[in-house]
Amino acid sequence: MHTFVRRSFIFLLLVGFLVSSQSSAHAIAGAFFHTLSKGNRGTDVKALQYLLAIDADGVFGDATVTAVKRFQGRKGLTADGIVGPATWDALTETVRPGDSGNAVKAIQTELNAKHKAGLTVDGKFGAGTEQAVKQFQRHVGITADGIVGSTTWKQLIWHYEYADMSANMCDQDPDGNGSANWGVAATIAQLEAATRDFAATGNGKVPLGDISFEHGGDIPGHGSHETGLDVDVWPIRTDTRQCTGARITWRSSTYDRAATRTLVKAIRAAAPGQIALIYFNDPVLIDEGLTSAYPNHDNHLHIRYK
Repeated sequence: MHTFVRRSFIFLLLVGFLVSSQSSAHAIAGAFFHTLSKGNRGTDVKALQYLLAIDADGVFGDATVTAVKRFQGRKGLTADGIVGPATWDALTETVRPGDSGNAVKAIQTELNAKHKAGLTVDGKFGAGTEQAVKQFQRHVGITADGIVGSTTWKQLIWHYEYADMSANMCDQDPDGNGSANWGVAATIAQLEAATRDFAATGNGKVPLGDISFEHGGDIPGHGSHETGLDVDVWPIRTDTRQCTGARITWRSSTYDRAATRTLVKAIRAAAPGQIALIYFNDPVLIDEGLTSAYPNHDNHLHIRYK
C-alpha cells in the first residue's frame, strides 16, 4: 500500500511538472526586438517615446532621433539614433505590480494595441495591468507571473497588430486567409496613416488583401508574407467600387490610374525612408518611379516595409 502511494505521488509530481512546463514549450519562437528608425510610426514608437520620457506621439521624427542618440550616449552605445536590440535591452528594465511611471505606460500601450487589454494608460501597475500582463504571457506561452522582464518585453515589442479597417480600408480575402491582417506595429501604423490620408481624396476605401497571420509563419499563396512586413492592397476603380465591385487589373477599363497614383504617393509619404519596394505592373507608375514590375502583380500592389 505504501509503495502504491509513493508511486502515485511520483506520478503526480511528473504530471505537475509537465503541466507547468507546457506554456514555455509552446512559447512563440524567434521573438525579437524590431529595429526602429526615423520615419517609423506606431505602437512600438510610442512605447519607445514613453521609455525615453519624451512626447509620445507615435512618430519617429527628429526629436525622437535626438532623444535616442542622447540615451545611447549615456549608455555607452553607438549613438546612431537607430533603436536596435542593444538599445531596447538598455531601455527595458524589469517592471512589477506596484510600480509606476513611463515604463508602465509603455507596457499598457503595447497591451492595448496588441492584445486588446482596454487599459487606461495611467502609468500605474495595478491589478488590471497585472491581469492583462498575465493574459498576454499565457497567450504567447511564457511564464504567467505578471512581471514584465526581458522575455515579456521582447514578446510585447515583437507581437503583431491587427489592421484597423475603420482607417478607410475594407477587408478583401481572395486567398481564403481571412485572419491574415496582422503586421508589425510599424507596418500597421504606416499603412493606416496612408489610408486615412487617402480618404480625403474622395476616391473610396482602400481594399486590403493579406498581410500576415498573428504570429507570422507560413501563409497560403504568399511566400513573402510571413514576417508582418509585406502588405497587399488592390488598385482603385474609377467608380470607387473597389470594395464591392469585381477585382480589376491596371489594364481594366475601370482602373483609375490617377487615384492609384495618389494612393501610392500616400503610402510612401506616410513612411519616409521605410518603403523597401512596391510591386505593381502599371507601366506608367513604373516609369514614374513609384512602383516596380514583378510577375503576377497586375491586379494588386505589394508593399514591403523595412
